[in-house]
Amino acid sequence: MSVSPTTAAPTQVLLRIAPFTLVMFCAYLTVGMPLGALPLQVHDVLGFGNVTVGTVIGTQSLATLLTRQFAGTLCDHKGAKFGVLLGGTLATAASAIYLASTALPLGTYASLAFLLAARVTSGIAESLLMTGALAWAIGAVGVQNTGKVMVWVGIGLYAAIAAGAPIGVELMRPQGTVAGFAAVSLGMIVFSIVATIGGGVIAPVAPHAGERLPFMKVVGQVAPAGAGLALATIAFGALGAFAALDFQHQGWPGAGFALTGFGVAYVSTRLGFGGWPDRFGGARVAAWSLIVECVGQVMLWLASQPEVAFAGTILTGVGYALVFPSFGIEAVKRVPPASRGAALGAYVAFFDVGFGLAGPTTGFIAGTFGYPSVFAVGALGAAAAILVASRWRGGARASI
Repeated sequence: MSVSPTTAAPTQVLLRIAPFTLVMFCAYLTVGMPLGALPLQVHDVLGFGNVTVGTVIGTQSLATLLTRQFAGTLCDHKGAKFGVLLGGTLATAASAIYLASTALPLGTYASLAFLLAARVTSGIAESLLMTGALAWAIGAVGVQNTGKVMVWVGIGLYAAIAAGAPIGVELMRPQGTVAGFAAVSLGMIVFSIVATIGGGVIAPVAPHAGERLPFMKVVGQVAPAGAGLALATIAFGALGAFAALDFQHQGWPGAGFALTGFGVAYVSTRLGFGGWPDRFGGARVAAWSLIVECVGQVMLWLASQPEVAFAGTILTGVGYALVFPSFGIEAVKRVPPASRGAALGAYVAFFDVGFGLAGPTTGFIAGTFGYPSVFAVGALGAAAAILVASRWRGGARASI
């Protein structure tokens, strides 16, 4: 006899989430691999400048942001499994377009056009995969396990991006019969097909019947949680862009280990304390996590020794690790089940906005006031997010 989500033991819950984590890992390898390979392809092989490199990389994020509403609404109406399978199919198509850009006898501008088309297609696929996997897994294990779903799906996502980028760089090296960007593209095709097949064997969850809120009303419901996420993400963007440069500028050793420390702390916190948002409440855990993140950013800002800065990166990783699932719980609680996909799509879009704004904002601050100043901005963002979390602790909840 099957066990309902409301009565499943913690181990059973994690076993039910595991397939979604694996699917997302395979799917997001097709996101991570181009991050390492595309700059080399666009700059070194096709001969374009840094602005073009940035445009190609950023096109996918823009396409993802602009299709969050489409992805969420589609998952609510057609079912989350349909969204994931469509996303996997589009990821395969994007990978094939990548391959065509280098395998066909095209000129440099035609190859660039193919790459841009692949980035747009991949952006739509990413939106569908992320929103669909979250909505599907929450439906499979119950809304009371929303935090665990976001923790473990996120682990699969970030692990894939972390592994994908160096894989992409390695495959760009000349070797064997198929090398360079063609090898990267073929690898992406394989992983996207595996993700699609993996999604196909997981049991579907029927879409919820009942009232579906207009998307803009959904955005209004999740906006406070989304704003908290966007503000907290400024610190993440500042660390990713400028931690290594700050270490180098200060003449400190171990610049590469700064990001490694953040990553290890981030993953370890999710593994060890991933159940806390469900157990203690999203707003409460978000507030305490943001305090830790804020302290880490202040340490990076004021650090006069590399040991202090390195400790700051670790605390930032510990603090940021549970922000997404914690605010995500609060976002999901504010909408009826039939609008859950739209809520997830809208909520994740705030991460896109926060991360997108963090780059140019912290870049301007770094150029004007120096590298350490970007961490002061990150600390201010975390402090503002604490206020959001504190105000939401007493907020009203939609019935579930």
